[in-house]
Formats: sequence, structure tokens, C-alpha cells
Amino acid sequence: MHPIRSKSPLPAAVLWDMDGTIVDSEPYWMRAETELVESFGGVWTHSDGMLLVGSGLWGSAAILQGRGVDLDADSIVNRLTDRVQELLRDLGPPWRPGALPLLTELKAAGVPMALVTMSTERMARQVADLVGFPAFDTIVAGDMVTNSKPHPEAYLSAAGHLGVDPERCIAVEDSLPGIAAAVASGAVVIGVPHMIPLPESDHYELWPTLSGRTLAGFTAVFGARRGRPERTPIQPDPESANHEDVSSV
Repeated sequence: MHPIRSKSPLPAAVLWDMDGTIVDSEPYWMRAETELVESFGGVWTHSDGMLLVGSGLWGSAAILQGRGVDLDADSIVNRLTDRVQELLRDLGPPWRPGALPLLTELKAAGVPMALVTMSTERMARQVADLVGFPAFDTIVAGDMVTNSKPHPEAYLSAAGHLGVDPERCIAVEDSLPGIAAAVASGAVVIGVPHMIPLPESDHYELWPTLSGRTLAGFTAVFGARRGRPERTPIQPDPESANHEDVSSV
């Protein structure tokens, strides 16, 4: 358990989304979705795949069932995850720009880190292993929580596992459901858009990319944000209420 750094300029921990934030697995998810829908005689387009960006896996399974995939939700989640893990093994992890250098710097500085994703635990552990060093002190995945993002459960759970106050943490996200979850947990949030643009908002810092960012940048955001008055958490789009990364984090 890590002590809360109540007087430190550093965040108590950094809580990372995975899909679209650390690794660009969205094209792998879209390929898996297309193959699955087509195997049942349906049609799945790039626009359809974009609807699932930021979605929880089980919420996405319901959408795929509506497109003719005649499997129960657990079977759909397992089929998709198997295929994406296969692509990660065969083609390698497409890291998002700047993610690995930041993970390396934060680890060297002793900042605790968690991986907070709505992908399954087995896939999260595969990606964590592919980083090449033990970057994460804990993992919270979609099959380890009751409520998917935008509910804050996953972020609150990660902070709890680390023994830190979520309000002393930074969360890094690429989707609106993920950002809503992180904001609702009380964390300082950095949004880094990928597949879908993120609007400017007082609720989070908006970085176009992680490339070139450093621990000093995280420290500056944390120091500025913790001195500001609290804000009312943002309300996610109702259409995303059960979403995060199937296409994932």
C-alpha cells in the first residue's frame, strides 16, 4: 500500500486507461467485430465500429446481438477478446505516441500506476506484459467490476487497491465515457483524444498527444488542478451510458 502524498507536488498515483490511450488497439477491435458480424451473415462498417469506441464489452455485445450475432454476451466478449489478443501476439502492440516514455519516467520516479480498462483482465495483463517492465502496481479490468465506465467504480477501485485518495490521482483517458468515470471519481483528468475528438472542458485538461510530455507536465497539471474549486462531474451522453473500450479502455 502506498501512502497518500498529502504535501507532495507529485500525484499520489497515475491511473491509465488502456485501449486508445496506451495502445492503439481500436483497429484490432474493429477487425474482430467485423469478422464476427460477417460470420453471421451481417454487415459491419467502420462507422458501426466507431459507435463502440469507449464502450464496455458487455454493452457492445448487446449491440452486436442486435446486428445478428447469435451468441450470448459472454461468448461474444470471449470471441472478440480472443481475436484481439491473437492480433496483439501476431502483429504486436501499436503503442500510442509518448505512452511508453511516460510510463518509463513515472516508474523511475516511483509514482504508483494502475491500468484501468473495460477490456478483460486477461487482455489487460497481456498488454501490461508487453510494456516490457512492471509498470503497473494494480490492474482493474471490465470483468473485475460491476459497473462499466462512465460509472467511477473502476477508478475508485484502482485508487483503493493502491491505498491512495482518488482526488490525489491523475487519470489519463481518450474517450468521453472514460473521462466521465475519471472525473466522477474525483481524480484530476487528462484527456488525450484519439479516434473521436474531445471537446474543450473545464472538467479536464486536454492534451492533443502524450508525445513529448513528461512527469513535469503531469506535476504541473496536478498542482494547478488541486488548487481549484471542485466542479460538478460531467454527465455522459445517455447513448454511452454502458460504454468503454471494446474498442475499449
